[in-house]
Amino acid sequence: MTTLTWDEAIRLASPHPFALLCTMGASGQANLMGIGWWTIVSWNPPQVAISVGRGQFSRECLDEVPEFTLNLPSEEQARGAWVCGTVSGREGDKFARSGLRQVPSLEVRPPRVEGATVVFECQVVRFIETGDHVLYLADVKAISGSPEKPRHLYSIHYHRLVSLDGSRLDPLPVDAGGT
Repeated sequence: MTTLTWDEAIRLASPHPFALLCTMGASGQANLMGIGWWTIVSWNPPQVAISVGRGQFSRECLDEVPEFTLNLPSEEQARGAWVCGTVSGREGDKFARSGLRQVPSLEVRPPRVEGATVVFECQVVRFIETGDHVLYLADVKAISGSPEKPRHLYSIHYHRLVSLDGSRLDPLPVDAGGT
């Protein structure tokens, strides 16, 4: 074993599930951000956590409207998803710029991305300031998706996106008993 830099460790830990975070500011304008720092944190009640940089426009939106949708874009949405991860929402409408379409959510104000593999509609219940990011813990209020599009995106160290079909991965021969 050798000592790694933070950057080397993040690269080697790739891929990370890539999602589009959709937030909405007080003005009602929806904003999309590419995000790899998200995770499921509770089964019952269903909860997720997202980590958003302090300087991000999405963080400002979350402060104004503490709700979001976490959209796992399908393989066909890779180009639009990449756009959302490379430009700021301060520069205009990312839905228009990316070619992605928004549809109303079932339970929260920010919209969903039409055609996403899975969408979690979330309401923030707590936030924690951590270093240069803010960690948002949220209750999942509704879930929808497009199961006919099982290939969703993963980020390789924020330099490229790849797609995998989570329903068809070959399992490793590992003892599930934990020994």
